[in-house]
Amino acid sequence: MEDSEILDLYWQRDEQAIWQTRQVYGGYCFSIAASILGNDWDAEEVVADTWVKAWNSIPPHRPAYFKQYLAKITRNLAINVQLSRDTQKRGNGQVTLALEELHECIPSWETAEGHLEEAELKGAISRFLRTQPRREQGIFLRRYFYLESVREIARRYGLREANVLQILSRTRRRLKGYLAKEGYTL
Repeated sequence: MEDSEILDLYWQRDEQAIWQTRQVYGGYCFSIAASILGNDWDAEEVVADTWVKAWNSIPPHRPAYFKQYLAKITRNLAINVQLSRDTQKRGNGQVTLALEELHECIPSWETAEGHLEEAELKGAISRFLRTQPRREQGIFLRRYFYLESVREIARRYGLREANVLQILSRTRRRLKGYLAKEGYTL
């Protein structure tokens, strides 16, 4: 079933929308949640919550890119679960580590002005990533969107972990310079 047909089911408030979404995107959303959480049970819970959140947000929202919309919901829910876990353990999991790495090149949104600039900043980051070689784009997204470990990324790309760390460092440095030229300050 096509995305537009699934979205029509949501708009009609037909519960088949959830079933169809699960059939088409269940594995995709599960892989996102599992890569962040490292736990199948929690990943399944996050995916179930994704369906609820999609049901509650469509309508009034009709996403132009349904797959990416679901990915964002799943990712955000999984990050919240992992951050809660990290806080409880006072540990330093992948989510915390990845967010700390990005902190050096992305401005804080903690101010009122920062919240207003958030959408513009997301656009600037997307424009920057489109200028990068495909491999660097993929590594950056795997680390900072999908929150994969450096070890997993290295295995996926056939690289050593040190190479992945070096690529991430260079890309963050270029991103910081790009954002500075765009007028963003830390």
